[in-house]
Amino acid sequence: MLIAPSLLSCDFSVMGQEIEIMDRSGADYMHLDVMDGHFVPNITFGAPVIKRVRKYTDKPFDVHLMISEPLKYIDDFADAGADIITFHIESDSDPWETINKIKSKGIKAGLVVKPKTPAKEVFPYLKDIDMVLVMTVEPGFGGQSFMADMMPKLAEIRKEAERINPNLLLEVDGGIGTDTIRQAYEAGADVAVAGTAVFKSEFPKKAISELKGLCK
Repeated sequence: MLIAPSLLSCDFSVMGQEIEIMDRSGADYMHLDVMDGHFVPNITFGAPVIKRVRKYTDKPFDVHLMISEPLKYIDDFADAGADIITFHIESDSDPWETINKIKSKGIKAGLVVKPKTPAKEVFPYLKDIDMVLVMTVEPGFGGQSFMADMMPKLAEIRKEAERINPNLLLEVDGGIGTDTIRQAYEAGADVAVAGTAVFKSEFPKKAISELKGLCK
């Protein structure tokens, strides 16, 4: 299991240093949640902030766009240093146009599904994308409780991906900790986004190692 600490849970006033700590602690990706206050009821940060903190690590930047019109902003986030851009199937932008735009920038493209969105909504795109992110909480705020009833959705997407795109990465985000990560792993997840579980830990290196250890 790859671990992607969610910068949503870091101290924004020292985000660069927080990224360095996560890098040294064994993080595989840095997960950056972009919220516009419209698609979700919260606002976080945008491309200028991501560009500023890009220099603090060589680890891939996994940018999750929780915004209404992701297509309009792909250039901005790609140019800011995103390595992976995931956007919501429920957004207003055309999925194919947005996927093609992301890939035209030479980076990986992925789709995100909210808890109420069925797995089958992403099936037509699986062969052409690099990642599917399954939300195990309602997007918009960190620190929510894990929805175990999303595990069948993970397993359903994993099964279909094995059939048509075995290299697809299946990511899970929301309420991931030592008591939930094993369920996600067994359902087929490859990447776990962890926020409070690592950022609120006194020893983040130990926390990340423990999370990975539960997935063997």
